Amino acid sequence: MRLNLDNGPDLWYRLGVVSPNPIVQALDAGGYRLTGPRRAVADLIAEHGGHFTAAELETAARGRRLGISRATLFRALDLLTELGVVERLDLPTGEHAYVPCAPAHHHHVICSRCGRATDVEDSGVAEAVAEIARRSGYRIDSHRLELFGLCRHCQAKTTPDA
Repeated sequence: MRLNLDNGPDLWYRLGVVSPNPIVQALDAGGYRLTGPRRAVADLIAEHGGHFTAAELETAARGRRLGISRATLFRALDLLTELGVVERLDLPTGEHAYVPCAPAHHHHVICSRCGRATDVEDSGVAEAVAEIARRSGYRIDSHRLELFGLCRHCQAKTTPDA
């Protein structure tokens, strides 16, 4: 028996090669095909540190000549957001960015200088949300908290004003 390796980028997925990339694993668990463009987007995200914009991914894909259209990139980001492995952030500048994250509920602290993003636990937010619901009469279905500041690394680079 001969194995034909000319069947495109999906062959390795069909052969059962397991990827350590959590985005690829989420696509598989969600029952989505691992197409070449989805795999490429997943790899670009996995290689990126901190938050990233769609434009940054598009530039990286173009630089590597991956042949991913802007529409395909946005469809992939929408799907990954829906699966909960990527979350869209609203930056203080008004721009939108994304950050890879665990599917469990959490919040983000984002460095406004270098873009490093850290997942943080609830830290009492659930109680505050419950109190807001009680006082407002709303049934709160979900919430999102993004905190911005300087990470320890960027703080260390900052010299105090004299």
